[in-house]
Amino acid sequence: MSLPIDWIRPGAGGIEVAGGAAFVDPSLPRPLAIVTHGHADHARSGHGRVIATPETLAIMEARYGPTAGWAVAYGETVEIGDVRVTLYPAGHVLGSAQVLLERGGERVIVTGDFKRAADPTCPPFVPVACDVLITEATFGLPVFRHPPAAGEVAKVMERLAEAPERSVLIGAYALGKAQRVICHLREAGYDRPVYLHGAMEKLCALYEAHGVKLGELRSATGAEAEEMAGHVVVAPPSALRDRWTRRLPDPVLAMASGWLQVRQRVRQNNIDLPLVISDHADWAELTQTIREVAPSEVWVTHGSEAGLLRWCELNQIRARALHMLGRTDEGEA
Repeated sequence: MSLPIDWIRPGAGGIEVAGGAAFVDPSLPRPLAIVTHGHADHARSGHGRVIATPETLAIMEARYGPTAGWAVAYGETVEIGDVRVTLYPAGHVLGSAQVLLERGGERVIVTGDFKRAADPTCPPFVPVACDVLITEATFGLPVFRHPPAAGEVAKVMERLAEAPERSVLIGAYALGKAQRVICHLREAGYDRPVYLHGAMEKLCALYEAHGVKLGELRSATGAEAEEMAGHVVVAPPSALRDRWTRRLPDPVLAMASGWLQVRQRVRQNNIDLPLVISDHADWAELTQTIREVAPSEVWVTHGSEAGLLRWCELNQIRARALHMLGRTDEGEA
């Protein structure tokens, strides 16, 4: 039986707050949207006004053009009628936020997409106690345990040392994953220029404008093959099999994704160097988070709902699957 919280209602178009006063991550244009982060399955164009962090609003403007934004910093509280809204770091990508909704003493957290692993490009996830936790479950099965990113990046460094005449081409989602991989490379001691596919340049510049240091970046467009030998090149995953790669010096094909724990995914994508680096919580992080925030009930928006629902049942926590439409983490997980 569900808790008697009647002012939050899940629907096909997002999480409805207070009878439609606002919607969290709506998939359809709404007069007032609360947006957790800038990925396209959560941040859409066409809203009347958007509550989000300043960084998420900047990302939306870069992607969709001018946005009527209501910028809210982490820890800041605003009011929508009698509902208090506070944003907390989600640790997913730059600007990503959990949404705390409070009304009449009841507390609901919408995590959006989140992770607990260290990420130099954004503040870490902050556990927030709540009555209802509305969470993702992209990797909501016990088989998914993400390794430390440092070990994955070490594979890149080793490959560069073994074959300095080649480049390493890393397929990474343009928002979040690409910048995180670059920062982890810098932490590992890679101090050479990183070459970028043109689709990466705008968002890398946005990250740097918000204080994320990426080191020297160069455009791969027009660069000669010999100057990219022994270097890392970062491109969208879709570019790994594109004619664009012919300009590179015998590239080692790498990809950064949590899904590459699944060997079939590696074979399907013909990846030479799988890098299991995810911007989503793995099984241990999902269950750890539920234990820490101690909700009376868990709602699962999307992902491997069945596994997490079963874990909640075994731990005597009420849970339900929302089957939210329009959520997909295939490209950026």
